[in-house]
Amino acid sequence: MNRRSLSHVLTGTRIRERRLALSRRQADVARAAGISPAYLNLIEHNRRPVGPELVQRLAKVLEVPSDELAEGREEARIATLREAVARLADDGPDAAPELDQAPEFLARFPGWAAALVALARRSEALERQLVTLSDRMTQDPYLLTTLHEVLSAVTSVRSTASILAEESEVPDEWRHRFRANLDEDSLRLSNTAQALVAYLDSFEADGAIFTPQEEVEAWMAAGTPSIEAARDLASDAGRLLARTHLARLDEETAALPDAVLAPAAREEGDPLRIAARLGCPLDLVMRRLAALRPPGFERAGLLVCDGSGALTLRRPAPGFPLPRPGDACPLWPLYQALGAPQTAISHVVVTPEDRRFSTLSFATRSQPAGIGGPVLSRAQMLILPGDGAAASPASAAIPIGSSCRICPRADCAARREPSILLAR
Repeated sequence: MNRRSLSHVLTGTRIRERRLALSRRQADVARAAGISPAYLNLIEHNRRPVGPELVQRLAKVLEVPSDELAEGREEARIATLREAVARLADDGPDAAPELDQAPEFLARFPGWAAALVALARRSEALERQLVTLSDRMTQDPYLLTTLHEVLSAVTSVRSTASILAEESEVPDEWRHRFRANLDEDSLRLSNTAQALVAYLDSFEADGAIFTPQEEVEAWMAAGTPSIEAARDLASDAGRLLARTHLARLDEETAALPDAVLAPAAREEGDPLRIAARLGCPLDLVMRRLAALRPPGFERAGLLVCDGSGALTLRRPAPGFPLPRPGDACPLWPLYQALGAPQTAISHVVVTPEDRRFSTLSFATRSQPAGIGGPVLSRAQMLILPGDGAAASPASAAIPIGSSCRICPRADCAARREPSILLAR
């Protein structure tokens, strides 16, 4: 059935069903619409086309909005209905609905059709939520650790309680020790369970589910972070990360105050020149520019990673693609800087949506445990929309994405897994 004949079926069937619902005679409706009963009969049996003007006249006679009879709206409803029930065909031929009867079903039982579509959409939303939760159960380190802690505490309480219940001749010293262990383990179980419940309660059924890092990042982006506001975070890991972030922010603000940075940024406009003028480390200047966002850096973003490449701080510029924690594009200049510490690397990058960003990347190495301790690396990338001060005009644009799984660049040399956006 082609599109045009489908439209006629829809319109004619809807006209017939509406007339029958009103208990109107075919001849009366035809007379009121200015056509013959024979022509209306052909229309209702989908044997004649119905023009827009005639649809409007029939809609007026049948006391219904014209778009309820129009073909465009019904085609969309048919497509939605077919999409909602098509998945049942995978359960076998007995479960497969008669998709070619969808126009008739929609016309005769619009209420049932709407209910079926609503249930199908609800089922699809629940399936997506289940997949998300399943993915979170296998990948969220905080959730895995907390569940392990709950099981460990339960096992310990059960073991201690069994000893006290079964052993009648337990020395008083050991009995007191077991009771103390039972009290300590039950308190640990209570606290861990409360933290877990609070963390799970923070999951919105139709929204994003945060890891502690994402939770803190959203909290930072929502407004001015403070110790008081950090207490409202759902997870204890999130609250710890927030306190660590605030302490580091206070230290860096004290080392480079707003009143000193703002005029220098306004007059110089180049992070390297700002650092040279103020006699401050470049990495400190970059972090403070992203936090303060003075004139010229109002839309600045910042990414920070450790030596393993894991992102420890994500404050993106508007429109810059970010993956979920634990994944990133290997072509980001941020990672190039890890191999060239103490060297400022300037590049222009372009996203799959053809958005351009200027970036300045800089890596440092340190040995906080002394000469015998490990060498720790950290890199950061300042991001500015467009061709801002952080990039040289001569820089060649690097095509980047967020992560391979959702990047549409089929010919990327750095691809490590297939994209779900590419045709199979």
